[in-house]
Parts: sequence; C-alpha cells; structure tokens
Amino acid sequence: MQPPDHFTLEQANAALAEVRPLAERMVAHRREVATLLSRRAGLTSTIAGNGGDLDPGELARVEAEIAEEAKGVARCVNQIHGLGAQVKDADEGLVDFPALRDGEEVLLCWKLGEDEIGFWHGLEEGFAGRRPVDEL
Repeated sequence: MQPPDHFTLEQANAALAEVRPLAERMVAHRREVATLLSRRAGLTSTIAGNGGDLDPGELARVEAEIAEEAKGVARCVNQIHGLGAQVKDADEGLVDFPALRDGEEVLLCWKLGEDEIGFWHGLEEGFAGRRPVDEL
C-alpha cells in the first residue's frame, strides 16, 4: 500500500506501530556504530604507537562490524521512509510525518520514547520549534 503524501494526526499515530520498532533498531545500530568508531580510534592509536600486543585482524573485524551496523541504520531509515515518514535524527530516533495545516505543509513530530505524536512544526522550524498538536 502506498503511504499517504500527507498524514492526519490519526494516521501518523497509527503508523507508529510500524515506525517505533524501526526507530528503536535504528537508534541501537547508531549507538553500536558510535561504540565501534571509538574502538577503532583506540586501535588506530595503538597501531600508530608500537602496535603493542594487537591482534592483526582486530582492526579488520571492527571495520566489518562498523559496515554491518551502518547497513542496519540504512535499512531502518529506508523502511521508515518507505512508510512515508522522514528520519530527522538517527541518533535520537526523531521522525517527522508530513501533514497539512490550513493547506500549508507542516511536520508532525515524534521522538523515540514518546507514546504518541504530541507536537508539530513548520518545515523550516525543526525540533526546536515544536508546538503542541492541540494548536494544529
């Protein structure tokens, strides 16, 4: 089924049943990427020194894990976009749903951890400009 070009509040809240688990996985993949990047930086620093007792395959394994986790992020983002929503921040699980307010396009704004969509903002305002949906 083709996602709507613009969501009603009810449609967007209903879509959260599919979006929420994808956003949870996306954030988990991003956290793992960050952990692995830190691990890679430590390995690179060790290698730049004297190498110590470093397992020669360790850096390659970490690089492969980073690539796999990055693919996981991309899969989740693509699936969320396929549902008609827009990922705004993969680290925080911030997702917007295009909507109309008095004929003008706005974004219904949801963040991982919120039970339902409670905010909206204009296209240029972003997260900082969120307003309660009762003003919609």
